[in-house]
Amino acid sequence: MNQSVHRSTARKRVRFAAATLAAAVGLLGLAACGSDDSDGSSGASGEDHGEISVQYSWIKNEEFAGEFYAYDKGYYEDAGFSTVNGISGPDTGVAKLLSGTVQVALSDAASIGAAIANEDAPLKIIGATFQKNPFTILSLKDGADITTPEDLKGKKIGVQDSNASVFEAILNANGISKDEVEVVPVDFDPTPLMEGKVDGFMAYLTNEAITVELAGFEVTNLPYADNGVPYVAETFSVTDQYLAENEGLLKDFLIAEIKGWTDVFKNSTEDTVAVITEFYNKAASDNAEGLEAVFGALDPKKTGLGLEAEKLLISTEDTEANGLFTITDELKEQTVASLEAAGWTVSVDDLFDTTIIDEIYEENPELKGYLP
Repeated sequence: MNQSVHRSTARKRVRFAAATLAAAVGLLGLAACGSDDSDGSSGASGEDHGEISVQYSWIKNEEFAGEFYAYDKGYYEDAGFSTVNGISGPDTGVAKLLSGTVQVALSDAASIGAAIANEDAPLKIIGATFQKNPFTILSLKDGADITTPEDLKGKKIGVQDSNASVFEAILNANGISKDEVEVVPVDFDPTPLMEGKVDGFMAYLTNEAITVELAGFEVTNLPYADNGVPYVAETFSVTDQYLAENEGLLKDFLIAEIKGWTDVFKNSTEDTVAVITEFYNKAASDNAEGLEAVFGALDPKKTGLGLEAEKLLISTEDTEANGLFTITDELKEQTVASLEAAGWTVSVDDLFDTTIIDEIYEENPELKGYLP
């Protein structure tokens, strides 16, 4: 859905964790500056940025609550954008960044790192919403009850094809060989776990883990972030060229994003679910073939639980000290080590350039105060 910047009048998987690179091969036409179309507004940099397109990694649900507030409260408009085109996923954004179809992608370290390692793609992560890897090995408490990596041995684990490399990373990080675990191909529906066809299921803490709980099962999570595979996700990712040519634009964009996500933390869950539902419903209405329409109406209870779960991935002691989207040197090193375990070798400098987000907080320290 192309979402024009506006102030709303109301108060208002198939998931790709590893990069799908085939579409990106050879697409090295890099993004140019944003559109010259303008409504006369300008951001903190004093520039009128016109139009920008942003690829979301997933459907327009709670994962993008901060973006929805940025639309709803006019933060994008205040930042100098006439239009911010928020594009529903699922999509890693890699191919679209390289072709110039979008200027910013909300992606993840595995997708961007794999593109850099395998294709020498000129991409950078400039900030990260999720400070913690959202992946988990989900199991039933009265079933396999997988509480440690050692518990994976001898078990049947449901793994999606697109997540195979990331699953291998948790094995490698914990010294477990592939022949000690039986991998069962699955899609993103956790029904095989609930039916006892697998002992564990590769899932998102903010999604399938909640789905299974709401179905009446007591669950056990083995979070990747706490078991040898910490890396950032929902990353603000751009091409090297776009970063070099659009520092002021990206600074204004990230300030609008910070303000939007600050509202997520300062407003009630009920109010935020209402905003999420508005944007989800509009996406479903605008695109009858999109996944929002296919999935049907949002469940307010699950949406609220997902929102609260993702706050635990976004807000850490480091972000409380340094600000939203910042990435410490330690977390950068941990991310690179996690990618190495998955078979993708990149350096910190290859993967990250957080100059802009660091400058934002140096110049605007008051933006660090996102907690109520």
